[in-house]
Amino acid sequence: MSKKKVVEKDLPKVHKDLEGFDIKINSFGEIQMSYDIENINTFLNKKVEDKKLKHLKDDEKS
Repeated sequence: MSKKKVVEKDLPKVHKDLEGFDIKINSFGEIQMSYDIENINTFLNKKVEDKKLKHLKDDEKS
């Protein structure tokens, strides 16, 4: 019999505010997350610039 090698997966590096975030897709195709979607949206609003709204900020500065 051959032995199967056990491969340990390294956890991806994530922002400290998202520690413990996990996402999976179940057998019905539903997305299951360890964080509430509102918490994720709040994080994204703080950290990521919305390219679609960038022109609005440029107009305010003028």
